[in-house]
Amino acid sequence: MSHLDRLRDVFRLALNLPADADVDGLEYRSIPQWDSLAHMALIAAMEDQFSIMIDTDEMIDMSSFEEATRLLEKHGVGTATV
Repeated sequence: MSHLDRLRDVFRLALNLPADADVDGLEYRSIPQWDSLAHMALIAAMEDQFSIMIDTDEMIDMSSFEEATRLLEKHGVGTATV
């Protein structure tokens, strides 16, 4: 499973979305499920899944699935292609 597929699964689980939900275009607060509390759960789930530490600035800047892929690339996880 690619890192992007793993990231999609993290988004679906953290945001309580269906297993087949398209998350590639998601942006923070674009759906009711992605509120500030879910954002914290999403960050924690990403840290666990990819064994990375996300700092406060990165947490604030991660406002979309696309930004999350860039964040993973910054932390050396795979290649960010959506």
